[in-house]
Amino acid sequence: MKKITLLYLDSFKGLSKEVWWLALVTFINRAGTMVLPFLSKYLKEDLHFSYSEVGWIMVFFGVGSFIGAWFGGKLTDKIGFYKVMVWSLLISGILFIILQYISSFWGLCFAILLIMSVADMFRPAMFVSLNSYSKPENRTRSLTLIRLAINLGFVVGPSVAGLIIIASGYNMLFWIDGLTCIVSILLFTFLVKEVKMPNKRLKEDITIFDSSATVFKDKVYWIFLAISFLIGVVFFQIFTTLPIYHKEQYGLTEFHTGLLFFLNSLIIVVFEMPMVHWFEKKGFEASKLILISAVLISLSFLVLLFHQWVGVLVISMILITVAEMIGFPYTNAFAMKRAKSGNEGRYMALYTMAFALAHIISPKFGLDIVEKFGYQTNFLLIGLAGILSILLSFGLIKMLKSESQILKSAVA
Repeated sequence: MKKITLLYLDSFKGLSKEVWWLALVTFINRAGTMVLPFLSKYLKEDLHFSYSEVGWIMVFFGVGSFIGAWFGGKLTDKIGFYKVMVWSLLISGILFIILQYISSFWGLCFAILLIMSVADMFRPAMFVSLNSYSKPENRTRSLTLIRLAINLGFVVGPSVAGLIIIASGYNMLFWIDGLTCIVSILLFTFLVKEVKMPNKRLKEDITIFDSSATVFKDKVYWIFLAISFLIGVVFFQIFTTLPIYHKEQYGLTEFHTGLLFFLNSLIIVVFEMPMVHWFEKKGFEASKLILISAVLISLSFLVLLFHQWVGVLVISMILITVAEMIGFPYTNAFAMKRAKSGNEGRYMALYTMAFALAHIISPKFGLDIVEKFGYQTNFLLIGLAGILSILLSFGLIKMLKSESQILKSAVA
């Protein structure tokens, strides 16, 4: 027990104070993010939209995320990550408060498009900020600490949100979402000072592979983006079809759904940081960990085909959680490491956009399949998308091995 405790504490050593402050601000923001895990339920059960209409609204959610990621990356390269982070959260906080007063289909489509276009400018900027606020050898752990803060926030948020919905409905959640965005970014500006990113490429950053390449010519990175997209398509089902499935298949309330999200976040809070630290000590390759993640997240939906027992929801959530813990820190780390100096914003924007595109495809695809063919068909097709990500992961590993051999030959 003592050894495990020391390993856990050791995993937090060496991180900068700026990363710790960023983690605190992220926790405050995410603890207040109560609407998103229940958005599909809110649209279906409170506003009484059809499956198809909910799917289209979630498409606009994904399109907004896609637009926000792209502009966030471009603005980060032009004006710096700090300004993008501040204005993104401040404006999106105001927009979240306004969202509760919109109930028409087209009004919600365009309101959510606008909110996510602004809110998701934050993510590529935040990823780039870790290049300034953490040492290269600590970036994966710094990113994992941010994810820890996000998931610690999700430990608090969904479970409390479920109780608030049962007690007083959804409106209070919009106020909490908006105000925590505003409070968290004001706290960030007070605690963390702006750092200018260097414009000049360092000599040691130049390799045979990036002397003249841009992100659009990086074939390895595009295979990686395809894998990230497919993993995202599978993963985002937990925010769209699964909460509705809980109610329609097993009669679960928002509180029970909140408890399943609580389980997800609690496992991540307890295990992810020491696990990533252990992976780093053992020198595991990011590409192989991404492969393992793809296998687990595929299984997490294929097990739902055995729907006679409600306990399968717990098994599925545990598989999703372990896949998330292994895959997401290392997809982030892979993208950050692959990014070329001076183009970090574009690299991280495309990475964020891969998940945003998944958020466009996943809900509409899933809900349309559910409406026409049922949940079991959807889970089977989602599992097959995961299997495709597994095959591409094998291809990525092969390409990286070939790239490494060419580099060794060039050096020799």
